[in-house]
Amino acid sequence: MRATILIYIAVMALTTYLIRMIPLTAFRRRITSRFARSFFHYIPYAVLAAMTFPAIFYSTGSFLSATVGLAVAMLLAFRGASLIIVSVTASVVAFLIGILPF
Repeated sequence: MRATILIYIAVMALTTYLIRMIPLTAFRRRITSRFARSFFHYIPYAVLAAMTFPAIFYSTGSFLSATVGLAVAMLLAFRGASLIIVSVTASVVAFLIGILPF
């Protein structure tokens, strides 16, 4: 069992290393393509959204409270509220919806 764990760790270390080193070796010059530059610019936002949105819907015990909290957060964010106001208000609204008897 110990040998399999070490193999798993080695494979994960190699995978992580390759993911980080392949772009450094493949792109030696500055990228001039507008499409490629915009694609690489939006990757962090897309990955963050892909990790965050499923967690939002499964974070509470109720799909309704999570959806209402998300709607409040998006409304406040689009209106220009600060991050702390958006997160605290969305959390409080999701909590209050969650404790209401439906």
